Amino acid sequence: YKKFAKIVFVSYWQRDQYILAYGIPYSHCTVIENAIEKQFEPRRRDLSTINFIYHTTPHRGLQLLYPVFNALCKQYDNIHLDVFSSFEVYGWKDRDRAYEGLFELLEQHPKITYHGAKPNSEVLKALDKAHIFLYPCIWQETSCIAMIEAIRSDVVVIHPNLAALPETAAEC
Repeated sequence: YKKFAKIVFVSYWQRDQYILAYGIPYSHCTVIENAIEKQFEPRRRDLSTINFIYHTTPHRGLQLLYPVFNALCKQYDNIHLDVFSSFEVYGWKDRDRAYEGLFELLEQHPKITYHGAKPNSEVLKALDKAHIFLYPCIWQETSCIAMIEAIRSDVVVIHPNLAALPETAAEC
């Protein structure tokens, strides 16, 4: 760290992890939080169907989301889940192989639409129609752009108290 004037982190949680692990002094650290292009635009949404969305890679908790949403479907007729999830967004399509069975379950479910990887412009349009971003994240996020986009889209976000997720949600 002594070779650099400052080390930049995307969250205070991330900074603190590096300080604890490597003994970097606070004075050598700064935080510049992630930013997105989406502007906050509150809007009324049709409530006849409650639209849930998951729009990040599968390893962050998609395997937990399916059984939870499936259980909710047994209690509520007016819900739907859109899933935008694939490692293809990073050019790592081969990493999707581990999730093929889950993707098949998503595709077969009558109240789930599995979209795979789509351009961010399409995901942002889906967020404008969504009510709730379900994010049962099991990955220690340093920040979460998907969460920031959901909050800026006036979508309720349900997430665990893990890593930088509470910080990310509180700063939006």
